[in-house]
Amino acid sequence: TAGAAKLAAAKGRALVVPAEKARPVVIPKFDKAPSIDGNLGDEIWKSAAVFKDFYQIQPGDNIAPTKPTEMLMGYDAKTLYIAVRATDDPSKVRATIPKRDGIFGDDYVGVYLDTFNDRRKAYALFFSPLGVQADGIYTEGQNEDYSLDIVMESKGAMTADGYVIEVAIPFKSLRYTAGKDKVWNVQLFRRIQHMNAELDSWMPISRDVQGTLNQAGQITGLEGISTERTLELIPSLTLSETGRRVRALPPLPFPQNAQAGPQPVDRIVNQPIDYDLGLTAKYTLTPTVTLDFAYNPDFAQVEADATVVTANQRFPIFFSEKRPFFLEGREIFETRSTVVHTRAIVDPDYAVKLTGKRGRNSFGLILASDNAPGNLSEDDRSEARAEVERLRVPRRVGATEEESESVAAFNARLARATQLENEFNRLVDRNALIGVLRLKRDVGRDGSLGLFGTTYNFVDRYNHVGGIDGRFKIDPKTVLAFELLGTATRDERDAQTGELLPYRHAFGYSWMWDYTGRNWGYVFEGGGRTEDYRTDVGFVRRTNTNNAFFAWRYSTNPNPKAVLTEFRLQHFVNSNFDWQGRHQNADTGTNINFQFAHQTFVQIGLNYAYERLFDFEFGGPGSFAGADSERSTNIKTIFVFAERTFNKQFSGFAFVGTRRGIFDLDFGSEPRYPRVSPAVFAAREAEAAGLCRVTEEQPVVPRVCLALQDPGPGAGLDIDAGITYKPTSALNASLSYTKARLTRYDTDRVAFDDNIFALRSTYQFTRFLFARARVDYDTLAANVRGQFLFGWTPNPGTAFYAGYNDDLNRNGFNPFNGQLEPGFRRNGRTFFVKMSYLFRRSFGG
Repeated sequence: TAGAAKLAAAKGRALVVPAEKARPVVIPKFDKAPSIDGNLGDEIWKSAAVFKDFYQIQPGDNIAPTKPTEMLMGYDAKTLYIAVRATDDPSKVRATIPKRDGIFGDDYVGVYLDTFNDRRKAYALFFSPLGVQADGIYTEGQNEDYSLDIVMESKGAMTADGYVIEVAIPFKSLRYTAGKDKVWNVQLFRRIQHMNAELDSWMPISRDVQGTLNQAGQITGLEGISTERTLELIPSLTLSETGRRVRALPPLPFPQNAQAGPQPVDRIVNQPIDYDLGLTAKYTLTPTVTLDFAYNPDFAQVEADATVVTANQRFPIFFSEKRPFFLEGREIFETRSTVVHTRAIVDPDYAVKLTGKRGRNSFGLILASDNAPGNLSEDDRSEARAEVERLRVPRRVGATEEESESVAAFNARLARATQLENEFNRLVDRNALIGVLRLKRDVGRDGSLGLFGTTYNFVDRYNHVGGIDGRFKIDPKTVLAFELLGTATRDERDAQTGELLPYRHAFGYSWMWDYTGRNWGYVFEGGGRTEDYRTDVGFVRRTNTNNAFFAWRYSTNPNPKAVLTEFRLQHFVNSNFDWQGRHQNADTGTNINFQFAHQTFVQIGLNYAYERLFDFEFGGPGSFAGADSERSTNIKTIFVFAERTFNKQFSGFAFVGTRRGIFDLDFGSEPRYPRVSPAVFAAREAEAAGLCRVTEEQPVVPRVCLALQDPGPGAGLDIDAGITYKPTSALNASLSYTKARLTRYDTDRVAFDDNIFALRSTYQFTRFLFARARVDYDTLAANVRGQFLFGWTPNPGTAFYAGYNDDLNRNGFNPFNGQLEPGFRRNGRTFFVKMSYLFRRSFGG
């Protein structure tokens, strides 16, 4: 058997498995439901199907596991039941009470359930020794997404020889096909953290075959399942009281104000208590098709985006979706080019989503009405009205010609006021209508072909995207993927007539060829977008670019008993050029990875890069200081990254890197770090010398006085480090530090120096009751943000949160007059209470 396995691996085939695992395992139907109490004493478990004789697949290569594992499975008409017996020394088992989906620092067991038998997508359901759940979707080629939360029951308990877990998964929480002769694919796993993070699998997984679900085992016998249609209703209520910093009222025009001393420039205004009612609904039309609807959905975020370095950023920063309505089923909308990024739907009044799978066809539809584009703030509305009134003041008539305003100028001013008022009335309180369509068909054993389209419509802003994509398994080690897109955008008006200009059309594409073997692997990737490429419902960092990427890697065979368990060498080459054939950048690098015993990982990297900037990308031709229309630099990067889990209580990581030659884009990081380019200093000197005045002899300001964009190379330092401390099973605390610093070569001045400190702490009173605190301090923004939250989340949909958010400046600059303010100054704070409840009812049977 060992010889046959080696021969099969050499030829890139799946490993030979025992006969009892090679054929589908028949799952028995229980005549009595077991009690989900973390005790396997129920007699009914003796009739369950048994999964045992696991293989160690990490760090070992399908060798015997260090500890035995046994999983049990059975079902009745409404529920799938899973039980686990995990043998181990209980004093060494890592078992805390983390939040849902946060169990992966502990020991855990779990299952991939491919309920459509398509080897492309599966439910990923994992459980800690104390029964805490992590649930998501595993998509072949995309790994796991734990944004999905399903309703299920689990309970775990420590025992004298390890731990046990019991799980009950209602079929109505899943999307599936079942019945006579129907088969599900399954992968069963166990993680043992104290044994070099050992991962055991019920099925052997060959490193000579790319993929996980295509090496899965199978179960069958799921007959007589109740085909219920399920309606879920989640009403929600959010109460909040907000105070924010606003400009102070101007002083009254009375003489006594002159003796009153300096007047305040700002104040904190407390808004009235606000309430927000919402409703989300889910209706299971069939076990494979689901309709979701949301009216004024509650998108109050109980977990804010992480603070990141924004200085010297040329392109947009991606932030993940966190809102429950858009998370479920989002894997069907995912594409290589992120054509759909639902955070573009900012604040919908209503949204409808239809997702499902029929046979080999998957589909998804989203319709939404977003009020965010027309929902201007009170400050914006006040400023717009004030500008209109300013333009409509009576005509100025003076004693001299210079003091008078011509009739033509006065009429032009009135016309501009009317234009601004019409634009304001046309945009304010208007909604954007958004639509997304996704179709996908399974092709062959592992491939797929897809079609997608999006549309964004708001007053005089229209964007439509359409395209096709595909993914195919060429052989056991090779995957091919591609994507072709077309976009049409209409959002510009003729300067003379004011009419909308015709649609601008654009094109995008991407492709990938990935070979993954036991020791060797390589990947070719490419992609590009023309200049007018737009995806208003998606996300794109850069247009008018093409990218070509190649990387290869060599990995040693793992040796779990050695100090150095695995070694990997990686090298990559990358290049970008625009559609006019101009080279934009190129980089190449080599990374060496060391995986040591005791969960210790070290990576060392050395990269070389070339970057080129063009003035038309920064405001148009002639926007760079000097006579050059482009700038270029050579960059050398050296970095070291290390992480280790020391014991049950402590783990940490650290990254240190230097980038010699990186561009300062000359954006500045006001007010703490003004621009430090030579063009800025030259402009200051010219101003001081009186060279920038407009006179009859000098009717045009000299170019040197304009302080034009002046990118230049410099030395960058990047640090990212953190430590996690778990003193008890209930308390989890972490502290992280991020530093980004850049000093220009030509002026020897610091362009920016940002330090971000982030403290996170959670105390889990029970699996469902917690208190959480987070504090972020960003030195560049001189900003401190805190969030303090108490929550109760007994199941997905039912929740209660009470929280306080605070936003302060520390030794920052006043946003209204730009003056330095020592100490702390509050920008705003919010108290909120958020509650929701899941009503769930099934129909039929």
